[in-house]
Amino acid sequence: MAPNDPAPALQACWSVRKHAPFAMEDLRHGLRCSHIGRPHGAEDVHGLCVPLSAHGEVVGWLSLQGEGARGRIPDESLAIRLCEQLSLALANVRLRESLRHQAVRDPLTGLFNRRYLEESLAREIARCQRREQPLAVLMLDIDHFKAFNDRHGHAMGDAALSAFARMLKTRCRPEDIACRYGGEEFTLILPETDFATALERAEDIRAGAAMLRIGESDGAMLRITVSIGVALMPEHGDVGLELMRAGDRALYRAKHEGRDRVAVAAGRVVEGAAVLELDRMV
Repeated sequence: MAPNDPAPALQACWSVRKHAPFAMEDLRHGLRCSHIGRPHGAEDVHGLCVPLSAHGEVVGWLSLQGEGARGRIPDESLAIRLCEQLSLALANVRLRESLRHQAVRDPLTGLFNRRYLEESLAREIARCQRREQPLAVLMLDIDHFKAFNDRHGHAMGDAALSAFARMLKTRCRPEDIACRYGGEEFTLILPETDFATALERAEDIRAGAAMLRIGESDGAMLRITVSIGVALMPEHGDVGLELMRAGDRALYRAKHEGRDRVAVAAGRVVEGAAVLELDRMV
C-alpha cells in the first residue's frame, strides 16, 4: 500500500480542492494527492478520496486505497454515500456546538453570559465547600461607560467592551469563569482563591484595563478604567446571590470613592497596591 502523511494540510487533497470525489487509477504513476506517497511494492495501487463537508465547508476527507489491477476502487458509489452520511453527521455536531455556544456565550465579547454565570457559580461554590477551599467573586464595571458611548459612539463602545474582555481572558486561569453580566458589567469567579490572591488578581485586572488603548478620537487616544468589587466565601456568604450582592456593594463603594480602584466587601478598599480602611478615607 502507499504511505500516507500522518498530518496533511487540508489543501493536500485534490478532493478538497475540487470539492468532489477524486479517483486515482494508479498511484505509482500519474497525478495523485500529495498526502499519498508512491507505493513501495510492485503491485498496482489505486485510490479514492472523498471530501467531508459541514454546512458547505470542507473539513476533511476519506481516503481509500486498493491493490490489484489498474482501475477504480470497488463499490466507489458506496464510499461516496458513506461520506455523505458522515458529512451530515458532522454538520449536526457543528450545529449543536454552535447552538450550545450561543446559549452560554455573549456574542460581542465571547465571555460566558449571565445564565451560565448563575449555573456555574452555584456549582463552583458547592465544589469548593466539599474541598474546604475558599472562593472569590469579582464584580467589575467600566467607569463612565455611558458617557464614553454617548461621546464616541456605540461602535467605539463595543470596541471598548471587546478589548476589556480580551484583556480579562489573558488574566484568567483555566479554572476561572469570566462572564459578561450585562452592559458594561462583568463578573469573574475565582475558585480556590484566598483573600490575598483575590486582591492581587483584582488589582492586576484594574491596572490592565488602565493600560488598554481603545482607539483614537480627535487626535487623542481613548482609554478606559474599571472599578472592581471583591467578595469572598465564606466571609461574605456561601450562596451565589449573597456573594454577588456583597461584591456589588463593594463595587458601588469603589465608584463612590473615586472609581478606578478595587473595593472589598465588609470595609476595606484597595487603591493601587495600598490597602486602606474605609473609615480613614475622606
